[in-house]
Amino acid sequence: MDKTIAFFGAGNLAEAIIAGITRKNVVTNEQVLVTNRSDQERLDLIAEKYGVICNQDKEEMIQEADIIILAMKPKDAGDYLNWLQDHIQPHHIVISVIAGLSIEQIEKTLGEGVPVIRTMPNTSALISQSATAIAKGTHVDLSQLYFAEELFQTVGTTKIVDEEQMHTITAIAGSGPAFFYYMVESMEKAAIEAGLDRDTALELLTQTVIGSGKMLESSGEDPEQLRKNITSPSGTTEAGLNQLMEGGFDKLIKACVDGARERSIDITNAQK
Repeated sequence: MDKTIAFFGAGNLAEAIIAGITRKNVVTNEQVLVTNRSDQERLDLIAEKYGVICNQDKEEMIQEADIIILAMKPKDAGDYLNWLQDHIQPHHIVISVIAGLSIEQIEKTLGEGVPVIRTMPNTSALISQSATAIAKGTHVDLSQLYFAEELFQTVGTTKIVDEEQMHTITAIAGSGPAFFYYMVESMEKAAIEAGLDRDTALELLTQTVIGSGKMLESSGEDPEQLRKNITSPSGTTEAGLNQLMEGGFDKLIKACVDGARERSIDITNAQK
């Protein structure tokens, strides 16, 4: 891929994408440029770890870049976009991975004609297992959209969606890994309290999560049927599920997704 990719922002999500694209040799390490607001120590760490070019000279980066990836914190996006407004060039494609920042807001600041693509990957990009949703802006042609899809397919699976779906996707795919980790964390604690050593509990739980994901991916059956397949009447699985149901597990999960989705909406509204 003969493109230079400039990351504005060097947090965990940016690092995950950098790790994925450098591992897959999508571009050379010298074609990946990274900067952030002021944390030189963080840039030094990423440069050493991935062999990419990190510096604070944003003007030099923007001149060399073909693809601009906005990966800063939402609170910093306004300052970056105002700066980019005066430096954007006709050949640039802007890709945002910022939760809650709409395409309309980016286009409004950067000006007429700038191709803007909004994505929502997750940190599983670090191991090329992200689930990334992609939405295109007003001025994006199909070749640019397919390029973005090809880029993010190097770090996992992709799905092209309408932007209005992004708040929900942010909740289930962007934030989703943390919810699964928290469940594993809770099951691990319960297992330890029941007398199992931590290493054994975590090893078994990790493989259980992997196996469950593979079953969802390859079995062709929906989650409800897979659950029923392993729930024998009066068995151990049913006993555990009864506790979840009596405790309102489904309502808690809905509240979890709704809370993340509403926060994404709040962030969008705060940017207006």
